[in-house]
Amino acid sequence: MMENRQKRVNILVNGRVQGVFFRANTKAEAKRLGLKGWVKNLPDGRVELIAEGPAWAVNELINWCHKGPAYSRVDNIEFHEETPRGRYDEFSVLY
Repeated sequence: MMENRQKRVNILVNGRVQGVFFRANTKAEAKRLGLKGWVKNLPDGRVELIAEGPAWAVNELINWCHKGPAYSRVDNIEFHEETPRGRYDEFSVLY
């Protein structure tokens, strides 16, 4: 049985993650998993995202972030859990 507990994480992804459609692919993966939140590029070359939804789906997205989309190279990810807030209606790319 899948866990329905809500979970929220803040994830920072290091590597070749800008200019390789990382944000667009993250949004597609998050939407596929039914997650809400956002993803954006950071000035230092990392990608940051907030994802919120069922714990099993958030865990799937964390696993996906370790690999990323084709053409990306993920060197490291850092994440920490936060209190779910339910403030997002969808998963968006922030610019």
